[in-house]
Amino acid sequence: MTSELVYHDATRLAELIRTREVSPVEVVQAHLDRIQAVDPKVNAIVTIADDALQAARAAEAAVLDGAPLGPMHGVPFTAKDSIDTAGVLTQRGSPIFKGRVPDADATSVARLKAAGGILLAKTNLPEFSYWIESDNLLSGRSNNPWDLERTPGGSSGGESAAIAAGMSPLGLGTDLAISVRGPAAQTGIVSLKATHGRVPMTGIWPRAPRRFWHVGPMARSIRDLAMAFSQLSGPDGLDAFATSTVPYDAGIGRAPDRQLRVGWLVEPGFGPIDPEVGATVRAAADALRDAGAFVEPVRIPALERDFALDVFNKLHVMEMKPAFRAATAGRRDDELYMMAKTMLSLPDTSLEDYIEAEQAAERLRDGYAEYFSRYDALITPVLPIPAHKHGQSSFTINGQTVGATYLQGATVPLNVTGLPGLSMRFGTSREGLPINVQLVGKWQAESTLLHLASLLESVSPVRDLRPAL
Repeated sequence: MTSELVYHDATRLAELIRTREVSPVEVVQAHLDRIQAVDPKVNAIVTIADDALQAARAAEAAVLDGAPLGPMHGVPFTAKDSIDTAGVLTQRGSPIFKGRVPDADATSVARLKAAGGILLAKTNLPEFSYWIESDNLLSGRSNNPWDLERTPGGSSGGESAAIAAGMSPLGLGTDLAISVRGPAAQTGIVSLKATHGRVPMTGIWPRAPRRFWHVGPMARSIRDLAMAFSQLSGPDGLDAFATSTVPYDAGIGRAPDRQLRVGWLVEPGFGPIDPEVGATVRAAADALRDAGAFVEPVRIPALERDFALDVFNKLHVMEMKPAFRAATAGRRDDELYMMAKTMLSLPDTSLEDYIEAEQAAERLRDGYAEYFSRYDALITPVLPIPAHKHGQSSFTINGQTVGATYLQGATVPLNVTGLPGLSMRFGTSREGLPINVQLVGKWQAESTLLHLASLLESVSPVRDLRPAL
């Protein structure tokens, strides 16, 4: 049974522990063994938490004593290495922060621990959490478990690779423009970027521009996303953006008392999309129609007027460069990797362009508001292509050559607007690579989003979720 433990989802592991069919020590040790066996190929893990087995023994004692157990009792989890973990290295993918050990957990980590979770390890990322591939000078490059010559994405690529390869059942990533949804798509797992402010960013770096940053769960099942989100959401009194008190109780099976209205959109508005990806979006739309939803193709004029990626770039360069300047001040050039150098070299956004971008962001929010006055959800691509080879800087998609930043075309609108988005696998490319779709919901409507995702999960054509490592 030990080999099977590493591919159970977190909910199932918690159930097995609660019923004393396995012990937390067995579960944690199985994942540590899996890390030892496959991480040399994948390089997803940056640091093992020294006290993971000790915490597992304490969790086992609590089960035997009949103590109250949380929903994640005894279940290991991982966290991206930009997320603070008390007493465990958090080095942010940069030699500048080598050896840094926080005194306190980030709010998100503390909440998973309070639910009974056991921090197992920290996972790899690009320098400063800032690129679509997880590579840095400190801990090197992460590989995709489905094809080691390809990337597991960024910036939460180490997290996505660890979960896909059975090294972790559930983890925490962060998302500035793509970074939990894109990596999930590249490795075929699931992830949730909730409405902006639903999960506090306290204890996560960089904090600016915090109006675009999110932290969210990554896992292998929709029910795990729902369970984790129920523990993570809510104000902490420290993050001023995290003020929503709209409740969420982890239920995903309760159907609304009316027919849900869902639109699907491949193009235009996101840039070029590979036909295989477009076909997967259409297949997911058809599946929801068969499940009883009203589904039709849609267009959102605001996305066609203002390309969200251009809007985002103008805003965040102005707002993020000060954080990069502060972190790199007085540092040697050989301590900086690709994206820090790139960000510092970019020209500042002019005040005129910045104001126009702010107005464009408002138009995008208004455009989505108009759409969601008529629909409950939207299905789109996550990425325009499946996982790509390491180091690619441009891509030809449907005959159009675009730069690497265009991979964010369908995800970044939700960071600009703060809408919730969920990434889940619903297809496979001709090369055997995962293809995910993105479900988008109304602000604060994660329950509807997770319900629709659970319907799709139940009819997914994908059955083999284990890469052959």
